[in-house]
Amino acid sequence: MSDGDLQSIVDELAERLRRSVAIDDPSIRLLAASRHFGDEDAVRVTSVLNRGVDSAITDRIFALGIARWSTPGIVDIEGAMPRLCTPVRCNGMLLGYLWLIDKNGVFTDREMAAATEAAATAGTMLYRRLLLHERSKARQEGILRELVSPDVAVRTQAVEDLRAEQLFGDDCTSFTVLAVQCRIPQTTSAPQQVAFEAAIEDGVRAVSADVALMVANRSRAWILLIQRQAPAKALVDCVAERITSRFRRLTDDTARLFFGLGGTVGKLDAVVTSYQQALLAARAALLLPSIGELARWGELGPYELLLKLPLDDLLATSPVPALVALEEDNHHVLLETLTDFFDHGGNIQRTVDSLRIHRATLYQRLKRVEQITGCNINNGDDRLMLHLGLKLRAIAAAYRDEFGG
Repeated sequence: MSDGDLQSIVDELAERLRRSVAIDDPSIRLLAASRHFGDEDAVRVTSVLNRGVDSAITDRIFALGIARWSTPGIVDIEGAMPRLCTPVRCNGMLLGYLWLIDKNGVFTDREMAAATEAAATAGTMLYRRLLLHERSKARQEGILRELVSPDVAVRTQAVEDLRAEQLFGDDCTSFTVLAVQCRIPQTTSAPQQVAFEAAIEDGVRAVSADVALMVANRSRAWILLIQRQAPAKALVDCVAERITSRFRRLTDDTARLFFGLGGTVGKLDAVVTSYQQALLAARAALLLPSIGELARWGELGPYELLLKLPLDDLLATSPVPALVALEEDNHHVLLETLTDFFDHGGNIQRTVDSLRIHRATLYQRLKRVEQITGCNINNGDDRLMLHLGLKLRAIAAAYRDEFGG
């Protein structure tokens, strides 16, 4: 039997058995399929057209425990014809599944033996590919880590190394970093770490027209998008949604991921800038619920400045005396009113509409703020100090809630 590629394996087996043959990866995404012999069903047609099947189908298949199988078995679920499922393994590692279809679910010993032999050959091939992929991936991750090193010389060498990989053409001159942060990294378990990396890889696969490279740690990751132009909003949203969906399927519905998109740069040696911006944007999404789960650098207003402060400096600076005076008098309503007032640009009508209070009530509260703080809200410097103080206060509170202290 040919060991040239997966397609030759399924084609040769199909001609021998006069049955259609398919090989999926461990997530039941199609890797190779033969021609049909009139034995296909709707699930097989969908798999060929979309390179995968609906999650409802895969959930029912996985519920049978096929990931633990070491020998062929029959899969018979509602909505699909019975199938012979032969695990594709090598060195004990599950690398995929080989499928035959029969409307009655009847397969001869000869057919099962042939399927087992083909699965073994495919397993050897996929294992070899996996080793090559892992080596290439490890090298690329190493280069990417050096690409954002604080050391200029290291970054310069990384640029040369990445160019030498020849992963993209000279016309790709837009480089953008998308950072991903998993909530509460201190409690990240080993299975969750595996799920996190698998989800990032799934997101990378969503970038089909251009190049996407990834680096993943236990609870943080980043993707370098290499394109001919800045990434479209729809593409970034698709990558983030795909990563989140995959991660939740592998863990649970309470898992939370946050994303930060850095600015697009035109040279590889400037990727470190997009990387730093993406990390800060992801931190903003993690700490400040009002921003949403995907934060884009350039749209964060004063937080882009404040989040650059070292954490110790930020926490030390956050107790602005004027606002401390309001807190000491337990004037939480005044703090909320002042926050809403600034968030609406000092517009009286929008503030009263948001707070659902009378204009006179708002004026009374603002006057009381001035009396307690000693500030004049009509003074530009006082207004700036109070507004930034409220932002610092919000970030510091979020840090303490998230990380303690």
